[in-house]
Order: sequence, then structure tokens, then C-alpha cells
Amino acid sequence: MTSLPSSFTLTVETRRGSACLHLAGDLDHNTGDTVVEQAERCLTEHPGLCDLRLDCADLTFCDSVGISSLLMIHRKTTAHSVRLHLDNQPPFLRRLLDITGIRRFFTQPQIAQQAE
Repeated sequence: MTSLPSSFTLTVETRRGSACLHLAGDLDHNTGDTVVEQAERCLTEHPGLCDLRLDCADLTFCDSVGISSLLMIHRKTTAHSVRLHLDNQPPFLRRLLDITGIRRFFTQPQIAQQAE
């Protein structure tokens, strides 16, 4: 795995049928590949996975490479029949997803699951 800029952290939490990648900092040309690689790792190491959640609460920036990374993860989760959720979307991310017309590709977070 490549070394991440100090302004970005990625932590993974797994539980039965679900994995969550907690993203903090900038999702950009320096970090996008690492996020995609970690999502792929979750898909291959947890074959019973039903949901892959990206917790974006602490995301501070997303550039075109970040958007591309989200689309690559969407393609990979779809190929594995896994639902992709973008949880806790900050306003700037919602705006980017709306402007680019790709918000519809991401499952809306389920409040009951977030409360667990």
C-alpha cells in the first residue's frame, strides 16, 4: 500500500456482512488509488459482504480523481453484487455528486444502520 499524505486517513471497520471505510481529509490524486485498493481488498477478503459503506463525515475535499475513484468502487461493488453507501456526505460532496449527475449511483444511507 502506498504511503498516504498526513492530511488523509483511512480506517476500515468490518462486521457481519458489512465493511466501512472511514475517510478523513482529501480524496484526491494522492489518495484515490489507495481508497480503491482498500475497497477491492474488502471485496476479496470478505466474500459474504452485502454492504460496503464509505463514511465521508470527515472528508474535506474531493477532486476529479476522487470522483473517478468513487465510480471505480461503484463498478467493483456492482460486479460483486455488493451495495455501496456513501454515508455522512458533507454538503460539498453532495453538490459534486449532483453536478456530475452520479448521485443516483450511490445507495442512500439507512438511518437505522447508522444508529447501531
